[in-house]
Amino acid sequence: MDSKLIDKLNKRKTEGTLRSLSFFDGMVDFCSNDYLGLSYIETKNLSTKHGSTGSRLISGNSKEAEQCESFLANYFDSEAALVFNSGYDANIGFFSAVPQRNDIILYDEKIHASVRDGIRLSFATSFSFEHNSIQDLAAKLERCNGTVYIAIESLYSMDGDLAPIEEIAELAEKFGAYLIVDEAHASGVVGQKGKGIIDHLSLNSKVFVRIITFGKAYGSHGAAILGSLKLKEFLINFARSFIYTTALSPSTFARIKQMVELSQSEIERKKLQENILLFRSLMEENSISSNEISPIQMIGIGDIKKTKNLSLLLQQNNFAVKPIYSPTVKKGEEGIRICIHSFNTYEEIRNLCKIINIGLNLEVQESSC
Repeated sequence: MDSKLIDKLNKRKTEGTLRSLSFFDGMVDFCSNDYLGLSYIETKNLSTKHGSTGSRLISGNSKEAEQCESFLANYFDSEAALVFNSGYDANIGFFSAVPQRNDIILYDEKIHASVRDGIRLSFATSFSFEHNSIQDLAAKLERCNGTVYIAIESLYSMDGDLAPIEEIAELAEKFGAYLIVDEAHASGVVGQKGKGIIDHLSLNSKVFVRIITFGKAYGSHGAAILGSLKLKEFLINFARSFIYTTALSPSTFARIKQMVELSQSEIERKKLQENILLFRSLMEENSISSNEISPIQMIGIGDIKKTKNLSLLLQQNNFAVKPIYSPTVKKGEEGIRICIHSFNTYEEIRNLCKIINIGLNLEVQESSC
């Protein structure tokens, strides 16, 4: 490879932030986004094919795709739904196609990388605002002219905190801006039947677009953009990540529909919330920035070496966890991202917290020496 590329790899190695692939067979899962354990559920009574043969605009459309999108629109109380192959594809497709030249995108500084990448492909002008800051967002809206889009997550994927959505929705209405909310980590988890935070707050009519993903709590794959019929028509015509990719298979569309239907039961969500409360109660002495209803519980450490040491200690004790480094988070915000699930046992959570507390106390003792 070119020496510049080698240098970038070596820099990551020197910093201790080089990424590599890993798997955790046989370990206790505290790192996956499978919050309700639905990825282990087999899809029932499918007689559909497993290959789609082409893009939706050529040969890849199917009755399963049409039925799935109709079901999703009705279930999530939206005029229309359009399914993409992943949440990344959905955000890339929307932000590269919908905001036009001379439009403005205001996005939370901790928005997901897929949104940032979609914005990079857009001809619109973009500015970030301070994380969850109503004041900074309002100040930037005051200076904007023309068409404005506001992009946030309802439940943030790294810190596990919630956006002040009601206040942001009020600002969007006041300034005539279009609000886009990524509900990737809230869908299936929060609200009645897991319909997400927007539905829980009865804000569906005040949000231009919701993004729902199926590779997390719903234990499948793909994502849906929820919005108007006109928006769906526009995306089918202009969203390149929809147009120029092989469609999901009919069996995947059928699974999405079945898993969303299955998720309506409150049993697993209740277990999940009980587990989250137990974890937080056992971690009271340590700082956790995440929200009390969030399945994502971030243990902030702020140092690469200490973060790596704690993650290794947990893995050595058979816990599947991953350290989070820059550039996924800012330098100085490194930590361990703990994902709580409905299927984690009380004993597993207690043992996890015991090892975390031991590891954090060791670091404190070493720092004071």
